[in-house]
Amino acid sequence: MKKGKVFSLGMQHVLAMYAGAVIVPLIVGGALKLSPEQLAYLVAIDLLTCGLATLLQVWQNRFFGVGLPVVLGCTFTAVGPMIAIGSQYGMSAIYGAIIAAGLFVVIFAGAFGKILKLFPPIVTGSVVTIIGITLIPVAIKDMAGGAGSANFGSPQNLILSFGVLGFILLLYRFSKGFIRSVSILIGLVGGTVASSFMGLVDFTPVLQASWLHMPKPFYFGVPTFEIGAIITMILVAIVSLIESTGVFMALGKICNRNLTPKDLTKGYRGEGLAIILGGIFNAFPYTTYSQNVGLVQLSGVKTKQVIYVAGGMLVFLGLIPKVAALTTLIPTPVMGGAMVAMFGMVFASGIKMLSEVNLAKQENLLIIACSVGMGLGVTVEPELFSKLPESVQILTENGIVAGSIMAILLNLLFNAKTKQVVVSQIQKNQKQAV
Repeated sequence: MKKGKVFSLGMQHVLAMYAGAVIVPLIVGGALKLSPEQLAYLVAIDLLTCGLATLLQVWQNRFFGVGLPVVLGCTFTAVGPMIAIGSQYGMSAIYGAIIAAGLFVVIFAGAFGKILKLFPPIVTGSVVTIIGITLIPVAIKDMAGGAGSANFGSPQNLILSFGVLGFILLLYRFSKGFIRSVSILIGLVGGTVASSFMGLVDFTPVLQASWLHMPKPFYFGVPTFEIGAIITMILVAIVSLIESTGVFMALGKICNRNLTPKDLTKGYRGEGLAIILGGIFNAFPYTTYSQNVGLVQLSGVKTKQVIYVAGGMLVFLGLIPKVAALTTLIPTPVMGGAMVAMFGMVFASGIKMLSEVNLAKQENLLIIACSVGMGLGVTVEPELFSKLPESVQILTENGIVAGSIMAILLNLLFNAKTKQVVVSQIQKNQKQAV
């Protein structure tokens, strides 16, 4: 294959995942009130680590790497948990939890098929639904200008946020293919341009950013390890691995390769190493991006050479702070408008997972009702269990953990005798990814 074609196909893969790669650090960094300099670093190091994580997974060897043309990026499932952990324990606890979750995945990669049985669609669907619900209030506050802002709820902020949301919806309705896949990114660019004409964009961070920097491990400080935060991030990692399993199976079919349990184990281990890498460089937990599977199918190019180029491009972009600083110019209301669509899709993804469940069975409805209700309830009223011993509060102080534990226990109570076959879930995920 000609070098020019390989380069263009690699660039296409980068563009397909770029929106997700930069939006996650912008949301998390904005919610945790990072400075412009810290936010620019977070975006840059995320791009770089996305590239390294991708190269780790594509490079198949005896110990890790699925060896398929996959692209890794920060998982959107981690947004809500990271914001909750950072708000409660600080940035250092986020990265301690990510490193611990990565170690968990690496250590238990071989046994993950057994762990999957505890996470049938009714559990994963409930968990993702809880995460989506808890994220929506963050988006609504940003639409109004951000919590604590002087002009909270001003007509100007509402016009911008609803204008961006409307623009994204129109793009998604009337466009196809690549334009449709990056509609959120286009909406953010359009909203930022409109904001600049209104005098709401400050270009100082871009002018002050350097042209080159080197990644710095533990940029936000030495990681700390909080049990509640670690449990939360392990749950996020397990949900991400379930999604990745579907992507692996789909790509295996596209590439005419029958994946063995050993291949899947190496894929899980590669993802675990990517998560550890994200924790060390203070980036994010990583997962296999399903949107890039569509590109492999559409282009018909199945060679790993293209993905090596895409990974190299991401590493290169991550070394240039000015590129990262450009993304930090997005005003809060503009981001809020886009976040409604994105977070709503997380919630909708949870509902989609739950559609695989037999909802005619009353017990399943009860599992969903209690787990989602508990997750939302603890999020709204975090003091519910404040009088219990601290050892118990570890499992109850976070709505996502509380709701997830409720879903797992109730599923075991009501469905333990019903053999949940994980393969059927993988096959459904495979069809969806293709």
